[in-house]
Amino acid sequence: MKLLIAILLTSLTFALSPGEKAPEFILMNQKGELVSLENLKGRRIVLEWYNEGCPFVRKHYDSKNMQETQTFALRHGYTWLTINSSNVGKQGYIEDSEAAKKRLNAEGSRAQHFLLDTKGVTGRLYNAKTTPEIFIINEQGRIDYMGAIDSIPSADKSDIQKAENYVKTAIKEIAKGEKVSTAKTKPYGCSVKY
Repeated sequence: MKLLIAILLTSLTFALSPGEKAPEFILMNQKGELVSLENLKGRRIVLEWYNEGCPFVRKHYDSKNMQETQTFALRHGYTWLTINSSNVGKQGYIEDSEAAKKRLNAEGSRAQHFLLDTKGVTGRLYNAKTTPEIFIINEQGRIDYMGAIDSIPSADKSDIQKAENYVKTAIKEIAKGEKVSTAKTKPYGCSVKY
């Protein structure tokens, strides 16, 4: 019965909205430790969906825009979680914690945790569609922002300077005690390889 429920849950997708409670998850990180939202209760969190082979992910990492955005979030007290939901045999699949650690270091990522979601359960809970895709979660465990990293949906690095970085804008507004002006955007990138 538990297996049937798990199968049904992984086949469902949920439509989330800003203000809603962020779904709970437990995933293994690059150190072989289990990380959950429950462990991080009371903290501000950024979730980033990742696939190393995606040209849209490459745009943001190769230009160092993602690392700068991560650093900006860390300076504002956020915990950054990078999640890889690529399944076995699919583009971007990472088999274990050691491989995740190597990938984190190779990217120069500032994420505190690189989480493996090989079965795609967490990705489906969040209805994550693209890499990259970002969720900002507040101290109460509610979603403050969800969607694209920025306003220009392209794989061209030269567009970064012209784009509005939605993640930085949201973090600045939250820091001022303001409501996030653009709390939901359409994510762009490669499809998550479930």
